[in-house]
Amino acid sequence: MDLYDVMRTTAAVREFTDDPLPDEVLHTLLENARFAPSGGNRQGTRVIVVRERTTREALAELTLPGARRYVAQIAAGEGPWNPVEPTGLTEEQIAATEVPDRFTAPLLTAAAVLVVCVDLRQVASVDQDLERVGVISGASVYPLVWNLLLAARNEGFGGTITTMAVAEEPGVRALLGIPEYCAVACVVPLGKPVRQLTRLSRIGVAELASRETWDGDGFDV
Repeated sequence: MDLYDVMRTTAAVREFTDDPLPDEVLHTLLENARFAPSGGNRQGTRVIVVRERTTREALAELTLPGARRYVAQIAAGEGPWNPVEPTGLTEEQIAATEVPDRFTAPLLTAAAVLVVCVDLRQVASVDQDLERVGVISGASVYPLVWNLLLAARNEGFGGTITTMAVAEEPGVRALLGIPEYCAVACVVPLGKPVRQLTRLSRIGVAELASRETWDGDGFDV
């Protein structure tokens, strides 16, 4: 596929057919995704390929607490897991919230599930002393994840970045034997899409980018 076509049609895929994702194809995806940039080219990303049903079920269970808060906050009109505005919900309200199957089903129906980690010894977290949630470390892991999803689209497969299990990171570490110096960046279910979207909805360039300052004119030609 043309590069721009891949970029414009790589959707978040959460529904999969029963088609397998052979090891050879997955190896091709990883073989190409690994050329993503990372800080200082330290390449601290590590990927765990999960196919066993019992492990997937455990990951699905670890997804529930984070998803429960997400769903509860959406229902209350809040920005879910918003790091700026604290939730007004009580623990009891969150605990009473039902989690739709869409949050866990992809982990059970995908052909493979990838757990992506980053070695925190290999990242330069230059925002670690700021009074806000750190984001800079992601620059050394998420480009590889996105490369992986672009490669999957190119090969006729798909997936999505899921993060709800990260709220229970100690449990994920224990489940998969991940060392303490690594952070779990995301969980990526991969498989053959039930339907392949070719038209995605996104804001325009003029809304995305401005000239010179935050409130400058929208970038357009």
